[in-house]
Amino acid sequence: MLPYSHQLTLQIYYHAPSTNRLMNSTAQILADFRSQVTQLLQERDKEWEASRKLVEARQLTATLKRLIEEAHRVDLPVIIRDAITLALGHAEAARIQDLPGPRLKELTGLPPTKAVRALCVWFGVVDGPTSQWPATSLRSEEIEAFARSHSNPFDLLLDADVASLLDLGAGDLSFATELVEQYVAPLHQRQRELILHALDRLQPGSQLGGPLHPERERLNGLRSRTGLSFQFYGNQDMFDLGNLGLAGKFAPRYTIVTCWAPATPTFAYEPTRLSDQIITQELHRTKGTFRQTHLSGEPALEVQHGDRALLFPPWKFEIRGPLTLLDLLARRGLLGVLGAVDTQVFWETLAQLLDDARYRPDNQPFTPDNLPMIFGEIFERLSRLALGETLNLSDCGPLRRQIPRVLPLHPTQDPSYRFRSVQIRRGAVFPGIPASSTARRFSDMLEETPPWMLILVPE
Repeated sequence: MLPYSHQLTLQIYYHAPSTNRLMNSTAQILADFRSQVTQLLQERDKEWEASRKLVEARQLTATLKRLIEEAHRVDLPVIIRDAITLALGHAEAARIQDLPGPRLKELTGLPPTKAVRALCVWFGVVDGPTSQWPATSLRSEEIEAFARSHSNPFDLLLDADVASLLDLGAGDLSFATELVEQYVAPLHQRQRELILHALDRLQPGSQLGGPLHPERERLNGLRSRTGLSFQFYGNQDMFDLGNLGLAGKFAPRYTIVTCWAPATPTFAYEPTRLSDQIITQELHRTKGTFRQTHLSGEPALEVQHGDRALLFPPWKFEIRGPLTLLDLLARRGLLGVLGAVDTQVFWETLAQLLDDARYRPDNQPFTPDNLPMIFGEIFERLSRLALGETLNLSDCGPLRRQIPRVLPLHPTQDPSYRFRSVQIRRGAVFPGIPASSTARRFSDMLEETPPWMLILVPE
């Protein structure tokens, strides 16, 4: 049985002009949701039993709040999201008896206590079996050998005993769709399933982000695909996967973790080598003036670009630096793929992967003028790479032996880590390799230099 978000095939019918037809549509959506909840509970005995503690008086308010947060985090039909919020009393109830029983009955088909427990199972806030998301048994040296001998890193999904992938910053799910079209069928023929989890920080329904929001038809197509275990979470910061509300939703480790077109300026400046003042100066110099504002009540970032005012999500200029992204890749994946990496993010990332500290000068932003001087022969060698060519970074210089962790440490984690191998490939798209829509648009961006792909194997 697949988790709740894999099962969701609910549709909203926008073509019903009459009140009766709208009421029938709403009733059908609620009926479908009840059916999905019932079906899921039949397969989740352990989670159902564990949900008892979440409705105890001392935990009830926190449980209701978590459920409402999840209803707004995932991509649910508005009718279901609003029905859950109302049925859970806006998380203000101190006792189960204070909840609107008829609304919970309409939503789940169950009395109040069981209804709340059912929603806990549905949203995955109950700690399930540790084997819910299996991990591959491949060792890092085997994955390194595979990466060196295969031109398509995603073919590892066919060779590994567990085909799992985490797509960070998934946007419109174009890469996820191409990946599914290429790999689900051959995996299904081998009686194996593709586990595909995707997330994006854009909030579903936001007026900001434009074409980067996934279409409902694409989401439903992925959720209903045979041979695919799929989850998508919008309004999700990739660096906040460990909070209690996400227990069991993301695997501790995936066979592959990928991020396409890592965001600029988010990963274009490394805070451990550049001061806040320097970064702010560079943002104003390269992006223009900017300020926090609102669009129809929604927080936004306004950037003055020439004579135009552009609006972005409010976190667009939050600077995390490539060390956070590398740390996340090493923690969550046995193979990391960064695709369509623009020039600025590429060199800032490369500086953190090379061992010599001279590639990480303090408070000196990288520019087209100083890159040749700072990276020397490495810059010249990489600049000569033709589209489609690949180079092992270790052929240019020693890889960094101890990369500091910048994300919160787990009790058993070392304060540093390293990559066994790093491959660099020039270009945005490559024959036979799935790619994102952003990567495919690079050929039309005449002012942009060709981007890069990084294929990384953590130790």
